[in-house]
Amino acid sequence: MKRSGTHRSRVLLVCAALVGAPLFAGLAMPSAVYAQSAAKMSNQQLDSLTAPIALYPDALLAQVLMAATFPQDVQAAAAWSKANSKLQGDDAVKAVASEPWDPSVQSLVAFPQVLATMASKPDWVSQLGTAFLGQSNDVMDSVQRLRKQAQAAGNLKTSSQQKVVVEESTIQIVPANPQVVYVPYL
Repeated sequence: MKRSGTHRSRVLLVCAALVGAPLFAGLAMPSAVYAQSAAKMSNQQLDSLTAPIALYPDALLAQVLMAATFPQDVQAAAAWSKANSKLQGDDAVKAVASEPWDPSVQSLVAFPQVLATMASKPDWVSQLGTAFLGQSNDVMDSVQRLRKQAQAAGNLKTSSQQKVVVEESTIQIVPANPQVVYVPYL
């Protein structure tokens, strides 16, 4: 699949914003760049899309959101991951370095269960990717809304697997050990 320069530019802008600022501090991005022909999704629709991933550690969440903008790559990576299940973690990522997939998708081969889930729900991946490209601030707000609800219910707290960091109104989730990323199951 040939990617348009516009799509690549959108993803690169989003990636730059994610790397250059706290993940959910409210990304300031030109709305013209992200204008989509699809109707704007409601908060309820966005919450439904982000609920399965809202409690992922920030770095993994960012990769999933970016990868969702390349749904065909996600399918190919999931098939590769299933066929090469003996390769894990960094070894798997190194093995796909020459694949034509977006780097966000390549990074997900280190998380075969995440890829398998994404591959089993192609419509969700496509909708999430469209929402992320068209309404990135709203997607980030949705994640924060869900994290606040989980924290208020006592379901989001620091543990031996993760650190929950609250700065102003932003909740960040980072691995307790930077070398090990746990994927929550809900």
